[in-house]
Amino acid sequence: MASRACRTRHAPVDPGAFPPDERLHVVTLASSKTEEHNQSATRWSLDDLAFDILKDAHYRAMSRATIWRVLDNADLKPHKSVYWLNSHDPDFDAKAQAICRLYVTAPQLYQRGRLVICSDEKTGMQILERKHPTQPVEPGKPEKREFEYIRHGTRVLLNSFVVPTGKVVWDVGETRTSLDWVAHLRHVQQEYPDQQGYDWIVDNLNTHWSLDVCRLVAESCDVPLVLKNLKNGAQRRAFLSDPSHRVVFHFTPLHGSWLNQVELFFSVLSRQLLRRGSFASVAEFTERLRRWLEEYNERRAHPYRWTYTGEPLVRATPFSQTRRQRRQGRAWFGRAPSPFERLLHPPRPYNRKKPKLAANL
Repeated sequence: MASRACRTRHAPVDPGAFPPDERLHVVTLASSKTEEHNQSATRWSLDDLAFDILKDAHYRAMSRATIWRVLDNADLKPHKSVYWLNSHDPDFDAKAQAICRLYVTAPQLYQRGRLVICSDEKTGMQILERKHPTQPVEPGKPEKREFEYIRHGTRVLLNSFVVPTGKVVWDVGETRTSLDWVAHLRHVQQEYPDQQGYDWIVDNLNTHWSLDVCRLVAESCDVPLVLKNLKNGAQRRAFLSDPSHRVVFHFTPLHGSWLNQVELFFSVLSRQLLRRGSFASVAEFTERLRRWLEEYNERRAHPYRWTYTGEPLVRATPFSQTRRQRRQGRAWFGRAPSPFERLLHPPRPYNRKKPKLAANL
């Protein structure tokens, strides 16, 4: 009896050996901030979680594998972090619904002679030249780009996306001042001179509601420009947003520039031209950009199918209808895709080894 009493009990190795309160403590700890537990690191790791549990006298020690299993079952990934954009605009819902309403009615407004346009600047487009040539794609191998590059300066693209047709009007320059912006607005009006009215969707950059823009709107709408009523930004935005004018500006909510459809076009531009480009000079970059934009208007321009209506995207979506749960099911938190999904979307063969040639050929 004495020898049995002196034996040390083995640590629990079965995931079910730890009671629910100890597993819940792991989930609670991983969901909290590290500053609350006097941790110098800014994120939790398995070693930090195991050490913090070991310091607590109320809970038994856990191995890294056990902690990983508990977090995996709870679908917690403390090592990952993503950016998110939170709008504090008190009028976010009203502004978002008004902009979405313009997108939906843009074809009908275009037939009546009123044009809906989304405008913005793409600043800091770097003109980079790779020091060594890029290796083209091969079977089983992606394209390889040299990480070293030569800078040839930057350029700014002032762009307007015509919502009902999908075509763009652009200006390329070195700056994006208010005078550059006014010149771009005049360019758009010259491209579509027969329109009875314009609805411009822009963000809250100060050049979009400058005094020069107010002068242009007053000139286009044949309305008086009272300078004493346009001293600050709120007054100028109210003047530009007047629905009785021929030219009306619709400003996106604060931290809500993603409501501007021109951002979708900028993503296409980055993927198809800028990201993999190697340009030997400013002139080559400008010419290549001009050719791509003209080709886009001729061959690929199309109106976007806008599905956001201004209603909350997450709060109104049931848990069972989210993307993750539609793909994997509510009760299963595995990472591997289903056999049906693997059949439709087979993995890329980049890591597939080349077959060896037969020796007796």
